[in-house]
Amino acid sequence: MRATEKMTDHIIFNMMVNVGLKPEPEKSQIREIQNALKTASKRMTGKTGKPEFIALSGNYLIIVEDKADTKYQANYMTDKSDTLLMDIPSVEDYAENGALHYAQHITCYTSFKKAFAFGCSGTEKDNLRIRPIYVSEKGYKILPLVRDFSDFTDTNIDDYYQTKVLENKSEKELEFEQVMNSAEQLHEDLRNYASLSENDKPVIVSGLLLALRNKKFRTDMLSMSANEKKRLGENRSDGEIVYDAIEQHMKEVNVEPKKKKEQVLNQFHFIKLRPQLSAIHPALGKSPLKYFAEYIHSKVLASICSNSPDDVLGEFYKEFLRYSGGDGKGLGIVLTPSHITRLMVDLLNVKYYDKILDPCSGTGGFLVAAMAKMFEDIEKLRTVKERNDAKDEIKKQLLHGIEMDERMFSIATTNMILRGDGKANLECADFLTTPSEDLRKERFSIGLMNPPYSQAKNKMTSHLSELSFIRHLLDSLDDGARCAVIVPQSTMVGKTINDNNIKKYILDHHTLEGVITLNTQTFYPVGTNPVIAIFTAHEPHPANHYSKFINFKDDGYEISPHIGLLENGTHEQKKQQLLDCWLHNASAHSSFMVKAKVEPTDEWLHSFYYFNDEIPSEEDFEKTMADYLTFEFKMIANGRGYLFDYEED
Repeated sequence: MRATEKMTDHIIFNMMVNVGLKPEPEKSQIREIQNALKTASKRMTGKTGKPEFIALSGNYLIIVEDKADTKYQANYMTDKSDTLLMDIPSVEDYAENGALHYAQHITCYTSFKKAFAFGCSGTEKDNLRIRPIYVSEKGYKILPLVRDFSDFTDTNIDDYYQTKVLENKSEKELEFEQVMNSAEQLHEDLRNYASLSENDKPVIVSGLLLALRNKKFRTDMLSMSANEKKRLGENRSDGEIVYDAIEQHMKEVNVEPKKKKEQVLNQFHFIKLRPQLSAIHPALGKSPLKYFAEYIHSKVLASICSNSPDDVLGEFYKEFLRYSGGDGKGLGIVLTPSHITRLMVDLLNVKYYDKILDPCSGTGGFLVAAMAKMFEDIEKLRTVKERNDAKDEIKKQLLHGIEMDERMFSIATTNMILRGDGKANLECADFLTTPSEDLRKERFSIGLMNPPYSQAKNKMTSHLSELSFIRHLLDSLDDGARCAVIVPQSTMVGKTINDNNIKKYILDHHTLEGVITLNTQTFYPVGTNPVIAIFTAHEPHPANHYSKFINFKDDGYEISPHIGLLENGTHEQKKQQLLDCWLHNASAHSSFMVKAKVEPTDEWLHSFYYFNDEIPSEEDFEKTMADYLTFEFKMIANGRGYLFDYEED
């Protein structure tokens, strides 16, 4: 065996051991499997076969074959086929083909009828190809590439089998789906039974989610009918009961300072002041508030089984906000999808000790994503006390947000409370009028932002451009801080003299690390072509610095009719490729990543710097010519030959 293949063996073995699997090299302690291997030669001679590794996980057998060179990953019948060639050269020379050969032989000659065959190739952990293939007596199924073996442990492999092999929905997916459907129905009920505006719907739901955290409220509101309340001398209206429960819960979670708590509570005053919310609705037989509280309690809170309550409530709330404002109407917000907020904190490699600033916090999505990433990073601390102290520090001191709109400020505060944090340093203020010198004293090490789009309509409003927000954020961060913003790609073009002046200012004072062009459907159904721009603050851009420009339009997410943006099964692999290129300088084709020196007048986009140096094939040329001639004939046939200098007869 060549030294390079031994390197692959070593990497794969360690990856399996690290997740708790027990791989056996070239043999098995299980007698019937070992007996089957005695006739499993890849040369089909009836002699002994020796797969790289065999392991058992639950009721499934795991068989691994690997090759050092990725060009020997697999040999399929055709480029687009899902059928592996099983002739002797293919089985001997290719990882997937060899793994499938062993798995089919063992499932045929033993009582082990469910197996995952893994074809692996590569000699560097960051660039490995790991392909699982499900094998049974009925045949085999080629599955998407994976990054590691974590889905194939005793605790995870059944769920992987259900979701990836049988393509059923997991318990977690079903749970979330039920909660998300509840968000849509609640949105309709708020309109039908309470005639609430788009502005008021999220505030009502915010208040009820907070109130339902209060035990006394659940007794007062959910258990008692109107007659029982009257008999017990409960003179408060349902609106007053809701408001009092919100106020009590904010005391319990210690929302500080007092001014912040008052600002949030002010947004909930209308709940107790509008008589129709507390009056008995003839179609319901109860007040709309009581109905909505019961609905959220039974359809959302009671649905939480396997997931963290904070996660489910947060996702429900996010989904509800999508119906109320995600189309750019109502509250005038466009929510940053959660997979993008998480991608951005991953690109900045956020650590548990970072100090975060989101100056246009909206619903708090970036703060939620940053908090989750920081909590993950805490796990590397050695003691429970260290981890608990770090978590407390994150909640009390390290998450800062600014939001100008009072309603959005209340919603962001609610969102953070629902995620288990009521003490984040959220402030209701205008970021652009807050002096950068004052913010810089806070020494923020991370900046994350999705600024308002398309506000600079003319010279009078030019100070509201996306680039103005970027400049102000960079100026407000600490020296060497990392910053990621998501903006329309037109921001990186420099549409006006003022824009180019700001771009020059940014390069004179800060460093442009790069720009990532995203999926054009990221904000579906809102039509925006977004990019993520990443900077280092207060380090002037060096003249010889190469910025990275990445085309990440193919991110593994696709539009599903009537549903929206969904994963297509390749998203994790594609995200990892992006992170490998960004964080670890992995190589990539220029169609994916270009490194270039930049000028203020350049379009800071992959499309500007990318040059396709591949010579078209003869087939490409013939297809292009055929398409052109077809178009020309169609135009002539429809009386438009003048486009090609043909004289009409």
